[in-house]
Amino acid sequence: MSASTRPVPGGAAWLEEQERSLVRFAAGSVVPDGFGHLDARGGVEAGRPTATWITARMTHVFSLAHLRGDADAAALADHGVAALTGPLRDAEAGGWFDEVPEGGAASVRERSGTLPGKAAYPHSFVVLAAASAAHAGRPGARELLDEALGVIEEYFWEPSADCVRESWDADWSTTESYRGANSAMHCVEAFLAAADVTGDTRWVRRAAAIAERLIHGVAAAHDWRLPEHFTPDWEPLPDYNRDRPDHPFRPFGSTTGHLLEWARLLVHLEKALERAGEPVPGWALTDAELLFDNAVRRGWATDGFVYTLDWEDRPVVRQRMHWVIAEAAMTAWTLGQRTGKASYGEHLERWWAYADRFHVDREHGGWRHELDPDGNPAASVWAGKPDVYHPYQAVLLPQIGLSTSIAAALPADGRNRKHT
Repeated sequence: MSASTRPVPGGAAWLEEQERSLVRFAAGSVVPDGFGHLDARGGVEAGRPTATWITARMTHVFSLAHLRGDADAAALADHGVAALTGPLRDAEAGGWFDEVPEGGAASVRERSGTLPGKAAYPHSFVVLAAASAAHAGRPGARELLDEALGVIEEYFWEPSADCVRESWDADWSTTESYRGANSAMHCVEAFLAAADVTGDTRWVRRAAAIAERLIHGVAAAHDWRLPEHFTPDWEPLPDYNRDRPDHPFRPFGSTTGHLLEWARLLVHLEKALERAGEPVPGWALTDAELLFDNAVRRGWATDGFVYTLDWEDRPVVRQRMHWVIAEAAMTAWTLGQRTGKASYGEHLERWWAYADRFHVDREHGGWRHELDPDGNPAASVWAGKPDVYHPYQAVLLPQIGLSTSIAAALPADGRNRKHT
């Protein structure tokens, strides 16, 4: 397709094209025990264990694609549910391993070997995947959701803090002396999706409690910069990973993309609280706009969003991540819908053009996950293209409308389907 005939970035045709192409790309990740880690060309990287977070996020995407009428997506969603109820699940002690143990959990235990741990981050995505698959009517998904919520209830939810623990060892005997905002944020997303499926408003209240602690509390107290690393008593650790600032999950400093992601989730939270008949705090929208404004002012340059900033707003890791531009676009669209302000549309147009120019890979498929400051493909933080969760949601949301969660905007009976 020539540049002159290519759909306008962010336009209806472009969004539909990206939606279809991302699902096609993701379909190449199938491996026997779930979904594998894709490389820059779209092949599964050999030698990498199958990860729960990737498998769960892909299952979520394929469940949404099935709801959109993709004829092949149901089988892919079912494959993900089978992996999450099979090799990734600890049948003996419960919960989900971070990755499939080599030789299987029973074999490793027999050898007195060390099993992978169990972290809140992948567990949040098991809940999200199960909720989306259950909404899509996939077999076994509701049972998977109930089990995953039971594990969250027993091991990860910390009532005294109204927040979540970070991780445990394989047999639930020792919990990590660390708390993290990243996993807590994804629990907010997962809890809202779970409430949509189960009707249990307890999960909405818990999502609100997490947001109030971390955004209306911590981020507001730090001038809309969010420390992401904490002690078990939720005291910020501002120097955490200063010696490894480019960590893919726990980087040093303020993570611009997470501020944007939080801002969008606050709008979803408003709708969820309203639906649940719970009071909607006035700070939710105010905080969302402040998060957005400060993230854009501090983190956006003419050549993209930097990955992290220090506490004086100086760039630390200047790489440009695909998930950040995707979340920026989603949040601009969401706040535009919520407030009616034209400025959000101006941002959205700029960021779709950036994503189309730099991140969309029309040669190998998918979106380039990482760019250097000059816009060239890079792999210092993220090698390859592990999944399509962020860009798929970003191109889907403007087509389906704003709801309590992404899946909730798609009626299970197929009335909102686009593809046949």
